Amino acid sequence: MYTIKRAAELVGVSTSTLRAWERRYGIGTAERTQSGYRLYDEYAVRALRMMHTLVGEGWSVRAAAEETNRRTAVESRPLLPSPGDEPPDTGALVRAAETLDHAALGSLLDRRFGGATFETVADDWLLPALREVGSAWESGQISVAGEHLIAAGVARRLASAYDAAGDHPAGPRVLIGLPPGARHDLGILAFATAARRAGLSTGYLGADVPAQDWATAAAAWPAACAVLAVPMEPDAEPLPETVAAIEGARPGILVAVGGAAQDLAPPSCLRLGHLVGPAARTLSRRLTRAGRPPPKGQGPAQPS
Repeated sequence: MYTIKRAAELVGVSTSTLRAWERRYGIGTAERTQSGYRLYDEYAVRALRMMHTLVGEGWSVRAAAEETNRRTAVESRPLLPSPGDEPPDTGALVRAAETLDHAALGSLLDRRFGGATFETVADDWLLPALREVGSAWESGQISVAGEHLIAAGVARRLASAYDAAGDHPAGPRVLIGLPPGARHDLGILAFATAARRAGLSTGYLGADVPAQDWATAAAAWPAACAVLAVPMEPDAEPLPETVAAIEGARPGILVAVGGAAQDLAPPSCLRLGHLVGPAARTLSRRLTRAGRPPPKGQGPAQPS
């Protein structure tokens, strides 16, 4: 059991916020001692963390409260661990795929995304877990239907998080998508969500975008950067043509790449690494710095 001060520290908000969430929305209901002091159990702290995470992702307080109540209503109190104590079980998606268990998948995603920041969940659990799903499909451990069930459920959850993050029209503009022929888009959608959360204005093009369409988008939408993912080695084959088309349509644009095969991209591309959270923050800092006007009396800033 935690005092209100300790619960507030664990959640990362003020004690007055905890009181307000309990009073107005019934989130994190505390028990009372005989002296009237609030005490919070692990269940209450988890609900409060979930609420805090959703608000941080851009949900309104009321919508976050409704979603928190919905998620916690389907979980049994004795089985609900503290998010910090729950190990990153990357095999859980494979098990859901083996049994075609829609309910287990939904509960798992609720629990994971409600227990930590989006970037932490994506990098520490989701993307490694999806790689295990891919390996299980290749080995025949799971069926095509099971793999599709996982992909569709995760895609819906990522799309919801992308929408909840909201756009940032005043931020640097970034086109995001896959080169022609590339179809594994869950990683790049996770990056697009993290990019929005890092303050970037994103134009998400999705999977299998022809080189000429990349060029058309770059010419029509004044982006400072285009980000392409290279999930597999064959996805790198059309990159030289695609990068040339983008740069020809918008001279001076920064082209960045991520994904497992990013080292196969043309030398001119910026490599973003393999973690969506750090990649989004690094790109945001670079583009924000590049977009600042030079001090009075100085020439344009040099690219870093």
